[in-house]
Amino acid sequence: MRAVTTEPTSLTTALQARIAQAIGAAGGWIGFDRFMELALYTPGLGYYAGDLPKFGMLPGSGSDFVTAPELTPLFGQALAVQVRQALQQTGTREVWEFGAGSGALAQQLLDALGDAVQRYTIVDLSGSLRARQQERLAAHAHKLRWLDALPEAMEGVVVGNELLDAMPVQLLVRTGGVWHERGVALAQGAFVWEDRPSPLQPPIPVAGEHDYLTEIHLQAEAFVRTLGEKLRRGALLLIDYGFGEREYYHPQRHMGTLMCHRAHQADANPLADVGLKDITAHVNFTGIVLAAQEQALPAGQEWQLLGYTTQAHFLINCGLPQAMERAPLAERAMAAKLLMEHEMGELFQVLLLGKGQPWDAVGFAQGDRSHRL
Repeated sequence: MRAVTTEPTSLTTALQARIAQAIGAAGGWIGFDRFMELALYTPGLGYYAGDLPKFGMLPGSGSDFVTAPELTPLFGQALAVQVRQALQQTGTREVWEFGAGSGALAQQLLDALGDAVQRYTIVDLSGSLRARQQERLAAHAHKLRWLDALPEAMEGVVVGNELLDAMPVQLLVRTGGVWHERGVALAQGAFVWEDRPSPLQPPIPVAGEHDYLTEIHLQAEAFVRTLGEKLRRGALLLIDYGFGEREYYHPQRHMGTLMCHRAHQADANPLADVGLKDITAHVNFTGIVLAAQEQALPAGQEWQLLGYTTQAHFLINCGLPQAMERAPLAERAMAAKLLMEHEMGELFQVLLLGKGQPWDAVGFAQGDRSHRL
């Protein structure tokens, strides 16, 4: 019988030992992408693989951060407008959600879409989150299934809300005009940074000779290419914080975007409290689109860019202001955070890719920024 440990100190100690073992097996150094993967996803020990609450409105609940569906169900209701259109345009009846978290967004989409959805598939690596999702979504159990790997072929509308930001990134640092890959080593039993010269560079030149730290997103780009191979008909809708390529690798963004979240506080040190906090990086949306469009796919199955805009513009196009007018005051206040520039409205971006012939997507009718990618 397997012993289950819930004490955070024991969990992080066991995880640190596992990562230290991986560093030793790799000759004393691992790239940050490998470290991030182990810290977040090691079965039973990683941040997303454990039983910590993670999602919630207040630190007192034991949560670390709040996502848009937890703020208000109006988010999912507005998102459903675009998902419904995508289902109709692609002639499909299935929604795929990757990294469904607490299940809040799934519940909102299922409630809003009704018979437009025949099956709702959640792809999630976390067993503890899956149990929470199953409990929350019990009323829709007849439509639900959970997978931890993709089938050879799939159809439908794929949704990822704050999905790509949690995918492992490689860290690149320019020091003295020379690019290095930043990885993790051990010194006196503690995790430490160690930079090694590397042929890797950002996808576009970064002007200047000053020291510069940034990320590249090879795993997120590989994820989109994998979907491209497996998704026969459908669309991909991504909501996340990030930028286009030129803004991402702006010379003034010299400290990168890597960030950790715990108890609704942010810090920039992923080597501390490993397994007890989230690790994220902003998304390079240009790289995601290029990974999709440059992929060789059969005729009629090529990715098409259908829209890219801010979360505020997207939700306005999908009718959120009208829904807010009908909502109680407290609900309107929460929904306003989704639109405000200094909250989530401008920082979060929405990207829609479709298979086959392009079509006019309702969420991008006004304010489309595809030209900025």
